Amino acid sequence: MKFLIAVGSKDYSGPTLELGMRVAKAFNAAVDIVYVGDKISAFSTSEVILAQENLANWELDRQGVDVLQWAYEYLVENEYIRMESSEFNTDKLVQTDDDRCEVHLEGRMTQEVGLILRNGEIIQQLRDEVKRSGIDVTIIGGSGERRMTHDLVQYIDSSIFVVKNYDRARNYKLLLAVNDAPNTKKALKYGVRVAEAFELDVNAITISNTEEFRSDYLEASNWADKFLRRAGVEHQVNLVHGKFINVMNETAKDDHIIVMGNSTKSPLTKFFTGSKPLNVCENCNCPALIVK
Repeated sequence: MKFLIAVGSKDYSGPTLELGMRVAKAFNAAVDIVYVGDKISAFSTSEVILAQENLANWELDRQGVDVLQWAYEYLVENEYIRMESSEFNTDKLVQTDDDRCEVHLEGRMTQEVGLILRNGEIIQQLRDEVKRSGIDVTIIGGSGERRMTHDLVQYIDSSIFVVKNYDRARNYKLLLAVNDAPNTKKALKYGVRVAEAFELDVNAITISNTEEFRSDYLEASNWADKFLRRAGVEHQVNLVHGKFINVMNETAKDDHIIVMGNSTKSPLTKFFTGSKPLNVCENCNCPALIVK
């Protein structure tokens, strides 16, 4: 598996990097950590390349190198990489395109770790990186801009983990949405790995907006119960009446990690009306993983 962790700044991306690396460790995944800066003009691009070739003389770093330095120091401090030096060596950044450069490091608790700088519009750059690198899970911060979260979930072709209000000191539980959607079983498998990594109790919840539960909902709940039992995960299975979005957010509050399968609605329908998992993700106060 391969994970992509998008970081924006040293001041606000700490929880995203921490939770992302812990989850990547649980999956023994390869990891790319990417910073997307402003688009560079053709003139500026040539300046940056020249500066990289003569860094000692020009003393000019490309925008975002300081963020990669911070990420590198975090990886060293937490022993995620086998380091040659405690200092991030900018000379090892390789320019792969006009708007992209990278360096790859040997992982210790995960597979290979890449540090990547990209420049341009953030949605497009992350989408391109996901496609280029075959990313399975993209991990992003809980942006204050709801439209940003909406677009990232909608247009990035991987599972999306949105890190909102993560606090390592908090005692989390895992809230797992179970229904008849095609991605539910995959979400269960992801949820088990997260629960095992963080030693979380699991609440597998099936929600019906009517007074009765359809047979396929009951079958999904029974399957989840058996799967979690076989995995040896502490769990409870609940059948709850109500609106999906309200029940999920009221149950999760700020002390759960939510795992949901992606909606089966068409992209066009989701663009105009949204989807239940996306609406939960946008309105919740805790980390949420949408599995595609």
